[in-house]
Amino acid sequence: MQSYTIGRAARLLGVSPDTARRWADAGRITTRRDESGRRVVDGRDLAAFSVELARSGGADEETPYTSVRNSFPGIVTAIKLGDVAAQVEIQAGPHRLVSLLTREAVDELGLEVGVEATARVKSTNVHIDRT
Repeated sequence: MQSYTIGRAARLLGVSPDTARRWADAGRITTRRDESGRRVVDGRDLAAFSVELARSGGADEETPYTSVRNSFPGIVTAIKLGDVAAQVEIQAGPHRLVSLLTREAVDELGLEVGVEATARVKSTNVHIDRT
């Protein structure tokens, strides 16, 4: 399972590291210590929290978020696999993006809930790069 430092989790959530630490201290985000003693968040927990945060209306503070060249770094929150096609949802700060792609692409990228990924939007197509 992929895990994220508090700083990286904060970036994916579109908040400051201090805000993410306060949420962890208050028990809103579950954290643990890694081998180096750093506080980390498991990918699945971060994915669930990002969806909850987006549904509740966002962060406690102003969250500037930009889409540079229509690129949305975020975390995979859901995957629906069919025999040939797949639907992948990414929560990128306050943005929820959904992409339809082949099941083979999902397998090749190693996409699963809790994995960091970037959605790139061009016209009506959404392409996903695993980061």
